[in-house]
Amino acid sequence: MIRFLGIANHTLFWYYLASNFAYLMMLLIALKTSAAHQRSLESHRLNWINDSPLAPPIAIIAPAHNEESSIRVAVRNLLELDYAELEVIVVNDGSEDRTLEEMRDEFRLRAVRAVYVPQVKSAPVRRLYRSDVDARLLVVDKEAGGSKADAVNAGLNAANSPYVCVVDADSVLERDALLRIMVPILEDPKRVVAVGGIIRVLNGSEIQGGTLRRVRLPRKSIEVIQVIEYLRAFLRSSLRFEIAGKAAAAMAKGSVGRPVAQSRHAFPAALREDWQFCSAVLVDL
Repeated sequence: MIRFLGIANHTLFWYYLASNFAYLMMLLIALKTSAAHQRSLESHRLNWINDSPLAPPIAIIAPAHNEESSIRVAVRNLLELDYAELEVIVVNDGSEDRTLEEMRDEFRLRAVRAVYVPQVKSAPVRRLYRSDVDARLLVVDKEAGGSKADAVNAGLNAANSPYVCVVDADSVLERDALLRIMVPILEDPKRVVAVGGIIRVLNGSEIQGGTLRRVRLPRKSIEVIQVIEYLRAFLRSSLRFEIAGKAAAAMAKGSVGRPVAQSRHAFPAALREDWQFCSAVLVDL
């Protein structure tokens, strides 16, 4: 018994030492890559993407389920993003509150008879709406599918752009987020088929009119730990996979996204559709 405990102690010690050494190496790689990425962004004039006639259109897909309290501000923020060729597709995923009515009142939605081809499976679509205030806004009203992946599939069917970007309806994007995220794609469109952004926790930050004004740490210790964990996950782990030539997918080519979305229906009760999407993209490549 004493010998077994000695072996176990030595095993756990070397495991702890090896794992922390690996984390330290990944942190150093992440810091180096982050600094190089920041210098690369500073060397680019992001407005050239808007000025260029060759900039590809982007479709933002925002699934919404019972978001009546925030849907007006959220959709308005998406429409105000700094990108020339943009279409915003909000998928009302069987909301039981006034989500659809709030959008109808705010953006003067009218029912349209558009071509909707169910290329990937989703719950039945009731109707499509187009905004009279901003023609870039399309609302897909569908029955509840039970998962975010089902709503994303309906949005993919309605999208006309070669690139799609999936965000949560309650997310706040920086105004130049799409310009920044398109830089690696435009630099090497043959190799880069999907890119991902960094998610930050808004708790404690100052938000005015749906726009992030000031970044601050939250006051509660558990929320501070959440902020640190997000930074660890998205700064270190994502950059580590970028070094390996593989990145998590927040925006992808439609030619990649649609087949992957179809394959995701092998997981009808999916709760981690983002991870399944990334895994399927890597397998497809």
